[in-house]
Amino acid sequence: MEWELLASLSDDDRRALLTACRRQRFPRKGFVFHEGDPGDSLHLIASGSAAVRVTNPMGEVATLDVLGPGQSFGEQALVDPDARRSATVVALEKLETLRLAGKDFEELCRRHPQAHRALTALLEARLRATSHALMDALYLSADKRVVRQLHRLAGIYGPGDEVVVPLTQDDLASMAGTTRQTVNKVLRAAEDAGLVVLTRGRITVTDAEGLARRAR
Repeated sequence: MEWELLASLSDDDRRALLTACRRQRFPRKGFVFHEGDPGDSLHLIASGSAAVRVTNPMGEVATLDVLGPGQSFGEQALVDPDARRSATVVALEKLETLRLAGKDFEELCRRHPQAHRALTALLEARLRATSHALMDALYLSADKRVVRQLHRLAGIYGPGDEVVVPLTQDDLASMAGTTRQTVNKVLRAAEDAGLVVLTRGRITVTDAEGLARRAR
């Protein structure tokens, strides 16, 4: 497995960082951590997928993002040793991560100063993603945001002739920043066009290329 955030490191620094990690496994629907927990570690996803969720002021749970192999979460632990988790992360399927404790990262950087590049790359990637999400929210219609989110999710769970995305329409609505009614309308239109098949609690993408064209 390759992680983009490690691309800027030398082979020696990359090996040292990965050696400092501890492999962890979580069952489907298992919690990696909860919102408000101490932020003591970064997780690199080796296999499976995870949902990032928060509880809004009305007590409702919203899905902010879904992450897959090659991605990471929990980077705030490497920036602030007193950080608290700003969201809950739960495994959507069997999940395997490489866990890097904040204290181990500090020790690693003393021996390998260039390891700080990984954190810089991660923060830059997070800033780019936030900027893109803001631009989408400002300038794209809700319908287009739904399709683009579904296309991105199909990339996480694909490839294949039929890609099953194990998320509900409520999950997709919160990720796209719209209502469930809008998501249902968009998905019904996509189903009529032969792009997806809708079943309870999941969406099956049957025409990834057609979905990609609609997402442009």
